[in-house]
Amino acid sequence: MVDLASLTLWTAIATWGLAIGTIVLLYWQTRQNARLNSANAVIGLRERFDSPRMRRARRQLAEEWSQDRITDLASIEVLTFFELVGAQSQRGILDPYMVWEAFGGWVTSYYWAMRHPRDRFGQFRDATHDPLAFFRLEWLNDRMLEIDQSELGTDHIPAAEVEAYFHQFLARESKIDVD
Repeated sequence: MVDLASLTLWTAIATWGLAIGTIVLLYWQTRQNARLNSANAVIGLRERFDSPRMRRARRQLAEEWSQDRITDLASIEVLTFFELVGAQSQRGILDPYMVWEAFGGWVTSYYWAMRHPRDRFGQFRDATHDPLAFFRLEWLNDRMLEIDQSELGTDHIPAAEVEAYFHQFLARESKIDVD
């Protein structure tokens, strides 16, 4: 004969196990879907970044900066693109490591160009009276540098070579094929 108390206990344990297992599975599926959505979004952003329109914008911006010309930063598509990527990354929509893989070098290079030989961010913020202009791009740059440090262990460009590296970057971007 079956012991009713024992059967009830095992039924309760099995029910709790099933409930906990279901919750764990749903959590895992939700995390996988979030990662997949982030990856798809980064891939879409990368396609947009490599589009002819954006390549023209990148080339124009690099040419202007290589010649040390100041332009109206409000209309610069490249910077607003990275501002959007920074906002989505900071809010957890995009995985920062995926963003680093897709855009890390561009983010840090464009950020450096905004700060050298003068602080174009500061000039733009003063002109527009908007202290938060390109704030997310600054955050994104800092995050990309943190990931550089964690992935590479040390600075990947010796300090003495930083300026030359970024000038080479601008030279490459100013010659980018736009067709």
